[in-house]
Amino acid sequence: MEYTKLGNTGLDVSRLCLGCMGFGVKERWMHPWVIDEEKSRTVIRKALDLGINFFDTANVYSDGTSEEFLGRALKDFSNRDEIVIATKVYFPLGKDLNSKGPNSKGLSRKHIMSEIDMSLKRLGTDYVDLYQIHRWDYNTPIEETMEALHDLVKSGKVRYIGASAMYAWQFLKALNVAEKNGWTKFVSMQNHLNLIYREEEREMLPLCKEEGIGVIPYSPLASGRLTRDWSEDTLRSETDKTQKSKYGSTEQNDRLVVERVAELAENHGVLKSQIALAWLLQKETVTAPIIGATKNSHLEDSVGALTVKLTTEEVGYLEEPYVPHPVVGALNSK
Repeated sequence: MEYTKLGNTGLDVSRLCLGCMGFGVKERWMHPWVIDEEKSRTVIRKALDLGINFFDTANVYSDGTSEEFLGRALKDFSNRDEIVIATKVYFPLGKDLNSKGPNSKGLSRKHIMSEIDMSLKRLGTDYVDLYQIHRWDYNTPIEETMEALHDLVKSGKVRYIGASAMYAWQFLKALNVAEKNGWTKFVSMQNHLNLIYREEEREMLPLCKEEGIGVIPYSPLASGRLTRDWSEDTLRSETDKTQKSKYGSTEQNDRLVVERVAELAENHGVLKSQIALAWLLQKETVTAPIIGATKNSHLEDSVGALTVKLTTEEVGYLEEPYVPHPVVGALNSK
C-alpha cells in the first residue's frame, strides 16, 4: 500500500479509501444490494490486511447501520490511532424521508451538533478524523455551518473537516468565510469524478490544487460501468436509482470511453477497473479514490491499480472521446 498526505495536512492516508455505503441493513435504506454485518466485517478486515487505513461512511447510509458495522469491525480488528474514519452530515436518516421533521436535515448548528454525537455513538469512538458536509445547505448561512464545524474541532470531537458534492463557487465561499473569521477550513473535497464524468475538471479540481485541498473522489468506477461489458447487468445496475440518475442519460456517449478502457486493460494485461483507477491516481490533485467494495476481490483488484502506470498518450486516448455531461452530484435545489 502507498500512503500520502491528505491535502496540506500532516495526516497520512492510504492511496485508496474504503467506501462503506454498501454496508448496512438493507431494509432500512433504499439500496437492496448492501451487504450485512458479517460480510462487511470480512471486507473491512481484508482492507486492513491490505494496508488501507482510510474508511469513509455517512450517518445516512442504511439509516446509521453502516456507521455501526464499521465502528464495531474497526474496534475488533484495528488500532484506532492508526485508522482514519470519515463520516458525513446533511441528509435525514431513515427510509421514509417524507416523515421527517424540519430539523432532521441540513447544516444548521442544531443539526450538526446533534448528528455528530449520534455518529460518534454508532461508530463507538470519541472522535471522527474527517467530518464532511454531505451537500450544500441553501437554507442555512454558511457562517453558521462553518462556526459549528470549527467548534467541533475545538471540542476534540472532530480532527479535520471536509466537504462533498457542491459547486466550486460554494466551496470557495466556505473557505473564505472560515479564513475571514479564523475558523477551521476544509481540507478535503469528496466529489464525483471518473472517466465518464469529468465535469469537476473545469473548476473544482483547479480550485483544490490552488488551495491545497485533498481530493477523494467517489464513484471512481462509475458504479461499476467502467468495470464490465456494456451489455452486462448486475443487481446494482438494475436497482440503483441513483446510478441511473447519474449515468442513464449519457450512456451512448460513455460507451466509447468504456470500450477504450477495455482495450487498454487488454494491452496491459490488467483489469478494466485497474485502468480506470490508474487514470484517477495519476491526477495530481487526487489523494485517494473511494472504493465501494462489497467483496474481498474488489479490494484486491483495486490495490493492483497502484502498480499500473499509464503513459501520457494512453491518458489522452482514454480522455479523447469524452463529451460534456449534465452536472450531477451537486444539488442545485432550494
